[in-house]
Amino acid sequence: MSKGNILVVDDNKSVLSALEILLSPEFDKVHCLSNPNLIISELRKNSYHLVLLDMNFKAGVNTGNEGIFWLQQIKDNHPDISVVLITAYGDVELAVKALKSGATDFILKPWENTKLLATIRSSIQLSMSRAEVNHLKLKEKELKKVINRDEKFIIGSSPELMNVLKIVRKVAKTDTNVLITGENGTGKELIAREIHRLSNRSNEMLVSVDMGAVSESLFESELFGHVKGSFTDARENRAGKFELANKGSLFLDEIGNLSFHLQAKLLAALQNREITRIGSNQTIPIDIRLICATNKNLAELVDEGLFREDLLYRINTIQIEIPPLRERGNDILVLADFFLKKYTYKYDKPLLKLNNQAQEKLLKYQWPGNIRELEHSIEKAVILSENNVLKADDFFLKPVSGNRTDSDSLKLEEMEKRLVILALEKNPGNVSAAAEQLGITRQTLYNKMKKFGIG
Repeated sequence: MSKGNILVVDDNKSVLSALEILLSPEFDKVHCLSNPNLIISELRKNSYHLVLLDMNFKAGVNTGNEGIFWLQQIKDNHPDISVVLITAYGDVELAVKALKSGATDFILKPWENTKLLATIRSSIQLSMSRAEVNHLKLKEKELKKVINRDEKFIIGSSPELMNVLKIVRKVAKTDTNVLITGENGTGKELIAREIHRLSNRSNEMLVSVDMGAVSESLFESELFGHVKGSFTDARENRAGKFELANKGSLFLDEIGNLSFHLQAKLLAALQNREITRIGSNQTIPIDIRLICATNKNLAELVDEGLFREDLLYRINTIQIEIPPLRERGNDILVLADFFLKKYTYKYDKPLLKLNNQAQEKLLKYQWPGNIRELEHSIEKAVILSENNVLKADDFFLKPVSGNRTDSDSLKLEEMEKRLVILALEKNPGNVSAAAEQLGITRQTLYNKMKKFGIG
């Protein structure tokens, strides 16, 4: 059997029966319509490679204009589908005109079976090739967006970082799902890229999605794709991130920010290992390695009813915790030196060095923003520098508010209360921002405020 699905449209039921008998043994699917008004709805419901279209449908009308009209409708809505016209001898000149309007070929009534089959086969092959080219163009367009980004590296040699990389090397060669946790700015995406680089999928793409930046209204379009005309702004077919990541890895960053009802849609795609573009009924199988990241405590969110427990089990076969920068010792200075070289080159400055007091200041600072904050601080110091040596005063770091107390003398609960107060002071009137800074949900922060009597 040849591959291919065919839609036959002719008002003559004898013609439909003859074509169905001839074509059904040769092709995957043959569906017949006697009413051309049903063409567009049928093409939306089912997948076809070719439409075999009569040119006249009204009794006594032989102009062929109806065929031309429906040809244009098909090409406007489904440009990849081939259209072969069925025409009488007297319509040949009109059929040639139709070829210029987008028809693939035409056959004459009465037809020769051998010639008809040959015409259909070549037209179906053209349709398949056209669809494949358009799919590759879509994929290339999206891949360019993914690839076009700065190259970044994992830098450091602290025992804490080495332990993380040891786990990375163990899990990379498997296809197991990985959940990367840690504070903002610790380099979770870099670890995801390292897992992909060391995996058996390294020749394919790692596609990243910032779940915190995807609006609920665009979630399905972003992840699953859409077909042209499926909603107001769907001006062209679009492949979703799942399709782009097929055979490769999909990195879902900030997975903890995904709303509860959208979690169900994500879980269904992961369980069924297939997706459906918006506006289409055709399922697309997916083969991905899933890597997720979050700065939130997902187990706590499960307890609060904000995260699906079954989704958590699905995504965290292996969990990798990234240590905060303040726990990585001299890696702070190694990273500082790397960023110094990067930004002295970028801003055409002489190679700068840190004096001892500046190094000590960087080592003692807690770095609540982690590597991202360190990079920003170095860049700012380089831009404002006037000498070849950076001093402690060249770094404008966030002050630690409140009286300093030996943490060993504080009970855990008292330290927690101080952290909550500090976050609220830094974000006056903005509980959401304070909760984000603490790495907890807003509801959890309200509970702690109530617990500690913070109004």
